[in-house]
Amino acid sequence: MDTSADEGTPKQAGYRRSAGSPRGEARRRDLLDRVTDDLAANGLVDFSLRRAARAAGTTHKVLLYHFDGADDLLKQAIFQLREKRIGRAWSATTEGSARRTLADWVRAVWPDLVGAEARVLEQAIGLAMYDPERYAELGRGASEQYLPVLLSVCPEHWTARRKQEVAEMVLATLRGFLVDARTSGDTAGVAAGFEALVRALEREEAT
Repeated sequence: MDTSADEGTPKQAGYRRSAGSPRGEARRRDLLDRVTDDLAANGLVDFSLRRAARAAGTTHKVLLYHFDGADDLLKQAIFQLREKRIGRAWSATTEGSARRTLADWVRAVWPDLVGAEARVLEQAIGLAMYDPERYAELGRGASEQYLPVLLSVCPEHWTARRKQEVAEMVLATLRGFLVDARTSGDTAGVAAGFEALVRALEREEAT
């Protein structure tokens, strides 16, 4: 993947950014939506400013008018994909008028975590590991985006520390399952580990 600018265009081209007018902001959102859709469909491999421009139906100069380079555009698109999935995770915290248990919530969101958008979000994790200095925000951003919903699903009577501990455990374990499923192809092993996680959460909530 090459997130540098296209040939002859420096990464920070210095193009005038949108002044934040309603029209300019609407155009920026439209461009971001188009690039995000392309990432969801085709993944991060071979992502570049030129590819993003084709997906958005514009030129790289227009993208640089609205975004601070290819890395900025990539990060914003990844965050937008996560926000969509997190929105669905928030919706899964209740079933009808009843609040789900933490174990039930994990079961409810798992199909979405391994759904169509999973590939590109897992690739983003790999990108943060491959070049942590350049893409550290992709890793930190994932935790910052997911933790609030996990904390909200924890039983209300738990202490803040206990909620944090369990939420961090669930986040790290699910992330590990996703990476393992993608890299090893051992779906049976991942399924077994997932069931063990659910049982552990049921025991945790019962104490």
